[in-house]
Amino acid sequence: MTQSSTEAEKTPEAVAFVYTVDSRASRFTVRAFASGMLAKMGHDPTIAIRGFNGEVTFDPEKLEAGSFRLVVEASSLNVQDDVSDKDRREMKRLMKQEVLETAKFPEIRYEAPAISLTRVSEMLYAATLQGELTLHGVTRSQPINARITVLGSMLRASGDFTLDQTDYGIKLVSVGGGMLKVKDELKFSFEVVARRQD
Repeated sequence: MTQSSTEAEKTPEAVAFVYTVDSRASRFTVRAFASGMLAKMGHDPTIAIRGFNGEVTFDPEKLEAGSFRLVVEASSLNVQDDVSDKDRREMKRLMKQEVLETAKFPEIRYEAPAISLTRVSEMLYAATLQGELTLHGVTRSQPINARITVLGSMLRASGDFTLDQTDYGIKLVSVGGGMLKVKDELKFSFEVVARRQD
């Protein structure tokens, strides 16, 4: 049998590959900033986000194509700084019980249904994600800019963004009767590695 003219004229569509996030090879941190009378004696804590999973669809030929989803286990956040065991335990308790309320809100989710891409070079892209972040039971629009590098079957995305805790109904932490407080703004930095599903 011969192909019809319509079938013969069809051209194969570009394939959007699915990449799965490799949390062990990725780095995701959040930085808080101290204020108050004793801020100079304290420090700006850095929190490591350990437990997360997700996936991204990516088509290098269609620069407007793609989507991204990331789910973080709220209880997996841990203090990264070199502090005493006592301070570490107290910071962990405050973060999980009073700030994130992980028993009530166990997951943090980010979902971007589409990614806008600009090709910078053969393997490097500038990406803009117009997604929604669900944190502490509140969902808000959260744009993120990232740099994406594609190396064979591996995709690496890096960047940073900021948010205000009070936008998500989070109570600002203070210790020592308010002598040492945490500012509203948090800065997130990420270098996410994802591997293509074959």
